Amino acid sequence: MSSYNIYSWNVNGIRAAARKGVFQKFVEAKSPDILCIQETKAKQEQAQLCLQGLEPDEDSIIIPGYQAIWNSAKRPGYSGTAIFTKTAPLQSFAGFTDDINISYPWHEDNYGDPLSEGRVLTAEYPEFFLVTVYTPNSKPDLSRLKLRELLWDPAFLRFLQELEKEKPVVVCGDFNAAHTEIDLARPKENEKNAGYTKEERQGITNLINAGFIDTFRFLRPDEKKYTWWSFRAGARAKNIGWRIDYFFISKALEKNLKSAEIHNDITGSDHCPVSICLEF
Repeated sequence: MSSYNIYSWNVNGIRAAARKGVFQKFVEAKSPDILCIQETKAKQEQAQLCLQGLEPDEDSIIIPGYQAIWNSAKRPGYSGTAIFTKTAPLQSFAGFTDDINISYPWHEDNYGDPLSEGRVLTAEYPEFFLVTVYTPNSKPDLSRLKLRELLWDPAFLRFLQELEKEKPVVVCGDFNAAHTEIDLARPKENEKNAGYTKEERQGITNLINAGFIDTFRFLRPDEKKYTWWSFRAGARAKNIGWRIDYFFISKALEKNLKSAEIHNDITGSDHCPVSICLEF
């Protein structure tokens, strides 16, 4: 029998988390088999220098015992995803597949080109594909909501479904949306705000309707626990939060799911890590 303890964490800047020491302490304490991170805000060589004082080298591993896979944004200090894995994957690739890229009318908006922001990273293992995602934020004025509704969410679901034709899929990351009322502390006050609009919530519903399982909600249907808190007004201390970080799995992996956790005791970012354990 083999098992995978997989963690996901939006670190809100890996260099800042490393300088505080919280990133290293987290990895040492939890020793995940695979760690997916979002919002790296760094190129690989920048993180290497910050974490271990290494000279820039594309082949260096920045955490001892882990292979590092990166998809950094072209824009410096912005967005980005990475996977740290103890076991080398069969393959890995950044972004969507070519057919997804050409099937949608992608365009650069006031924030940039969503396809150049390092938002999707995939690693293939014998039993499944693992996808980590940093979903575009709709912005406080909802100026990126149409990108979410009409382009990103449909393209991302199609991408997952294409992978699923080959083998089951595990997808994790920051989806920048709370799905239902139980997933945020103040649903009534946020019904028309970014992160809880009907369009963003529908994007998650579409994932579930396509057969993907929200692992935490599947195992803990009534538990209120959050993964993100605003830095303002002491929101974290008051636990005025949102559950916007998820693990979804293909229906075929339901029997392999042993646990799903939210680690809200771990600080160092405005998000906390989430994790699942799969056994095969």
